[in-house]
Amino acid sequence: MKILVAGGFGVGKTTLVGAVSEIRPLRTEEPLSEAGTRVDDTEGVARKSTTTVAMDFGRITIRSGLSLYLFGTPGQDRFWFLWDELSQGALGAVVLADTRRLGDCFPAVDYFEHRGIPFVVAVNCFPGARSFGAHEVARALDLDRGTPVVLCDARDKDSGKEVLVRLVEYAGRVHTARLLDSVGS
Repeated sequence: MKILVAGGFGVGKTTLVGAVSEIRPLRTEEPLSEAGTRVDDTEGVARKSTTTVAMDFGRITIRSGLSLYLFGTPGQDRFWFLWDELSQGALGAVVLADTRRLGDCFPAVDYFEHRGIPFVVAVNCFPGARSFGAHEVARALDLDRGTPVVLCDARDKDSGKEVLVRLVEYAGRVHTARLLDSVGS
């Protein structure tokens, strides 16, 4: 099963994939260039020195013959052309959010809503950031009713796995409902 991990620049996508993957993750991290810093909004992530330029890839084995394949997307809009390829056949997506820069996840939320790809919003609780409850974040993002919002620490394996469990459960319900709707039509 293919799962995307998306969100804004510097929100923790590479960290989340690395924390939960049972294999050494494939990373396409490159140093931030002077040219890139003129294009990318680095406000709030001034200490960030690298960026994903294609994707991150990790894997979690659920049981023999069944694995989750994690694809972390690049966060800058200049790399969004990759999202269409990466989203092909995805079960669902995790939209990682940072409450200090909540607006940065709007493009990912819009992307998955418009394509009908089930997603959860995972709020990466950065140290020192003001904390908000799941309901407050859902309201601020104007999420469709029922879209899960989960608070997490992208560095923590158990926290990341909990996000993925919530996504798989939610995506299963969405896909089952769509199947029942198509049978009933």
